Amino acid sequence: MASNRPAPQGAYVPNDDDFGGYDDDSWEEWNPTEESIRPVRGRHRVHKRGGGGLARSSTVLGVGVIAAVGAGGIATAQGGKPPVSIAMPDMSAVTDSLPEAKSLPGVGSLISDDSSGSGSADNAVTTAAAPLSAAGLSTADTEQGTTDAGEALRARIMEQAENQQDQADAAVQKAAEEAAVKQAAEQAAAKQTAAEKKIAAEKAAAKKKAEAEAKKKAEAERLAKLAKSYTLPVASYTLTGTFGQPGSMWSSGYHTGLDFAAPTGTPIKAIHSGTIKEAGWAGAYGYRTVLELDDGTELWFCHQSSMNVSAGQKVTTGEVIGRVGATGNVTGAHLHLEVHPGGDATGVDPAAWLRGKGQSL
Repeated sequence: MASNRPAPQGAYVPNDDDFGGYDDDSWEEWNPTEESIRPVRGRHRVHKRGGGGLARSSTVLGVGVIAAVGAGGIATAQGGKPPVSIAMPDMSAVTDSLPEAKSLPGVGSLISDDSSGSGSADNAVTTAAAPLSAAGLSTADTEQGTTDAGEALRARIMEQAENQQDQADAAVQKAAEEAAVKQAAEQAAAKQTAAEKKIAAEKAAAKKKAEAEAKKKAEAERLAKLAKSYTLPVASYTLTGTFGQPGSMWSSGYHTGLDFAAPTGTPIKAIHSGTIKEAGWAGAYGYRTVLELDDGTELWFCHQSSMNVSAGQKVTTGEVIGRVGATGNVTGAHLHLEVHPGGDATGVDPAAWLRGKGQSL
């Protein structure tokens, strides 16, 4: 650090005219000391000023410092104290390393040569605001020569809004496409389900039909087989009375069997293999033969003119067991046939039973 040269011993003493006519005897030379220049401790209220207050305050302070240094670093005051030299730092090394103040954005106007207060403030505001006009610009905006920050911001906002709208439209379109795909998939699934149901129904119908045909065929085969083991009681006949036919001539009030009208002496054959359970006179039935089959069914052959078998005898299908007659309660020669499953007293329709055994009436 370099020291300022010592202050001159002779100090200028202002006359009375310089201070408005005051007596110069009341003034004396003042030299600052450590005690007199000690800073006042405590909190101080600092008045904030807007605009270029800092720059102006610094300028005023700088002018005061320059004036004091120009005067030799000495001020006069009351008293006759000898002058004291003030050491000032050498700022040349620091100032040489600092950039030009005018090159800093917004600072050039603060140290401009314009001495007018309003012009300096306006220039300071204009200069300080000038760099901000391009602060929001991108490299592309700068290359295109765009200098209006508001227009650039507006363009950027519009671009962002368009991008957002494009994204929203794309999202809506994507959702619509997904909904269409989903609907198409559901329709395809529904069609496939309907087709599968139709195919299943057709298969079920075909299966049912095939089963019915198979059952019918099996029944035909069974009947054909039974037809070989069963036969009608007479070869030539006329049906004159059916099962359940009402009439007063029957004690039960209705006909209990099936009548095969045929000439007297027509052979009566065993319908199926079995055992002769009874053979003899049976009142209103005339001469009657009871043939018991292996399943317990009883076949009654009534109104015979004669019988060729006796009780306990085994017979086979088609074997002659008697002859057609008109014995008992009759109006003419015929065979009265009754069927009693399990030997029950109440019989069933002989015509239906014979058809069930493969016989055609």
